[in-house]
Amino acid sequence: MTRTLLTGADLVLPDRIAANHTLVIEDGRITSITSGLRPVSPGEHRIDLTGYLIVPGFVDVHVHGVLGRDVQDGDGAIAAIAQDLPRFGVTSFCPTTVACSPHELAIVLNEVRALRAGPAPAAARVLPAHLESNFISPEYNGAQPVTCLRVPPAEWVQRPRQAVQGSEFTAADVLDVISLFRPDVSIMTVAPELENGLAFVRALAQAGIIVSIGHSAAGYELSLEAIAAGARQATHLFNRMTPLAHRDPGMVGAVLGADDVCAELICDGRHVHPAAMRVAMAAKSPARVMAITDGTAGSGLPRGSRAKLGGRTITVEDVARLDDHTIAGSVLTMERAFATIVGPAGAGLVAAAQMCATTPARELGLQGHGVLSTGAVADIVVLDPTFSVKQTWIGGHLAFDALTAAK
Repeated sequence: MTRTLLTGADLVLPDRIAANHTLVIEDGRITSITSGLRPVSPGEHRIDLTGYLIVPGFVDVHVHGVLGRDVQDGDGAIAAIAQDLPRFGVTSFCPTTVACSPHELAIVLNEVRALRAGPAPAAARVLPAHLESNFISPEYNGAQPVTCLRVPPAEWVQRPRQAVQGSEFTAADVLDVISLFRPDVSIMTVAPELENGLAFVRALAQAGIIVSIGHSAAGYELSLEAIAAGARQATHLFNRMTPLAHRDPGMVGAVLGADDVCAELICDGRHVHPAAMRVAMAAKSPARVMAITDGTAGSGLPRGSRAKLGGRTITVEDVARLDDHTIAGSVLTMERAFATIVGPAGAGLVAAAQMCATTPARELGLQGHGVLSTGAVADIVVLDPTFSVKQTWIGGHLAFDALTAAK
């Protein structure tokens, strides 16, 4: 097995920046991190990365698409997205759906299952999906189709059956699909104020699904009740939830004050002002905030491009927008999220690496991912001084390489 030496770069370690170091990759893992250069032995390959920055591979827990493809397009869309994401530094991602029919959901989860069983070379790892989902508030739906929203049933009886086609479906039909593909679902966004909402949060948590509160009209007290019932994440903090006010803290206040909850944050500087990003990081610390893109099929496309989000047309502007100008997710990619955290939000490189890699990997239970350390999986991103991606390594294999192409 060839041993690869990445030499001369500055490394963003969990607790510090290590300047001019050598990182050694062997058999898919980081086998050593040492200061300076060392001689190249037989069977070793050295890559000089002097002047570059090495960070852990980005983990995006909330992404709908990229470069013109949406996870709900079918016909291998998720596989294509997995192939495209490494150019933006993403090494693992949760394909994220908007509210849809059980039939559409089954198509997505079937592809997720297949890609998890047989990952493609040079592609980002496909993690269990994030369902944003059918169980959110019509008042705070944003770009989610209201016609697909349902009220949770009084109890969730897991009885798998075939997905129902068409628009006439029940909440139970949606849950039947989730039961059928249970290992392929990691996160569900839920509005706890819905009828049976708190019992539903409790049932999902007991089933091993990470409940993320959001797209919700719930106030402060009810949000705390949802957290007590088992909610452990918050979907795009500040966006599509009751805001923080000094006499009415809302869901935002509950999330900021709850250590048990890890909050998603769209780090484009547009969905959330950099000052508000700083507030979230100060209140919760980077260990409890996950940078997400909420990226759509418009991400990575030129301004003015048209794409789809769950079958609805969006236009690429500073964000993604429906034809009625409703914000419909972002056009962000993860390396730009990293740059926003370090630049406009004013955080350090270690904090940015935590939010883009370490924290989401830990929240999803990905052992040995999201950090640069001896023995960790060699999911690695090489950035230039502008934070553009130059190389992405996934499991020790070079998945994207702009350095060689530039020579």
